[in-house]
Amino acid sequence: MNPTSTGPIQNCVNSGIRLLVLLVLASALTACAGFSASSLNPLSWFSDDEVDPPTPLVAIPVEATLTRQWSVNVGNGQGKNYTEITPSIDGGVIYAASEDGAVVAIEISTGNTLWRTRIEGVITGGVGSGDGLVMVATESAELVVLNQADGTIKWQHAVSSEVLSAPQTNGDIVVAQTVDDKLVALDADDGEQRWIYETTQPALTLRGSSKPVITTGAVIAGFSNGTLVAVSAEDGVYLWEERVAVPEGEYDIDRVIDVDGDLLLDGGRILAASYQGNLMAFEVTSGRIVWGMEASSYHGMEQGFGNIYYCDDKSQVFAIRDNSEDIVWDNSDLLNRQITAPTAVGNYIAVADYDGYVHLLSQIDGRIVGRIQADNDGVRANLLAENGRLYVFGNSGRLTAYQLQ
Repeated sequence: MNPTSTGPIQNCVNSGIRLLVLLVLASALTACAGFSASSLNPLSWFSDDEVDPPTPLVAIPVEATLTRQWSVNVGNGQGKNYTEITPSIDGGVIYAASEDGAVVAIEISTGNTLWRTRIEGVITGGVGSGDGLVMVATESAELVVLNQADGTIKWQHAVSSEVLSAPQTNGDIVVAQTVDDKLVALDADDGEQRWIYETTQPALTLRGSSKPVITTGAVIAGFSNGTLVAVSAEDGVYLWEERVAVPEGEYDIDRVIDVDGDLLLDGGRILAASYQGNLMAFEVTSGRIVWGMEASSYHGMEQGFGNIYYCDDKSQVFAIRDNSEDIVWDNSDLLNRQITAPTAVGNYIAVADYDGYVHLLSQIDGRIVGRIQADNDGVRANLLAENGRLYVFGNSGRLTAYQLQ
């Protein structure tokens, strides 16, 4: 579908305003009623009046198409909470989960459902997969680990608070980051706590967190205080800490510098971006800064064609020449459309927006050269790509595989 235009949609606000109101109200509610900011729904406080409405779509010259291969329903998708439950791919199988507790394993080549499990509780974090495990987290602050082979529950264990990102494993431990800025490692076999690492949480934070990265001998995670921390995978002992951003400004809201987007591991480097801060690359072993530049993003990054791709907090997409501050191209055609993190597929960068459209941008010059509406309810989960296929998990719960043509 290639619409010539789309008007403003009621109750959909641009990212900056959404975050602003969320943080102010979270602070007020926390002070007055003892609520946790992590439990608040940022979509429930807006009128029909919009400031900086989403940019209408215009007709594009179609140079690339996405052809649907299969589609599977996964529960209620993102549900009523402002979750971003993203599927994961491991060993030719895609694992997906919905807010209402459905967890599904699907063969990516055929779309056949291998197993389907329903767990008790509301899922808020996931999906992690690997080493025979599938991992999700619930609103009641529990990690639930299932067997990849058949979807049976292996164990479940309580943690200090809600988990909003995907737990990770190396086969020895399962690691998750909680919204109270703790990094916890549980034994992969029985769920017993192995270690916990804590940081100081700022007065105000965004709702969300990046998923930890497990490297050889270390676990690396980004926190809401703008730091990137590496600890020993064996015992959680501190290895190094570096700042992705430094808080600035008179008011707490100006000093929000969360590292919320997924980290990008690239050989001996790890890249991180912060809200109202920077995009930085560090050495994995030492934490030494390799390069950096000013940026504001709460999404993960992608790479390809010698570039680093990221979208900022206003849904502008940028291509930066790797290891430099040179902007190869930028695209503001999707301004305020609340797009997902960029995903490379073939020669293109794919992003999805609040209205459920998936857009293909040329990696060469950033032009939008393809578009399809994947879900009428919108898309918040990050897109996945493998072997020229793009996997889109819509807010309604529909997981669809598209072949790039």
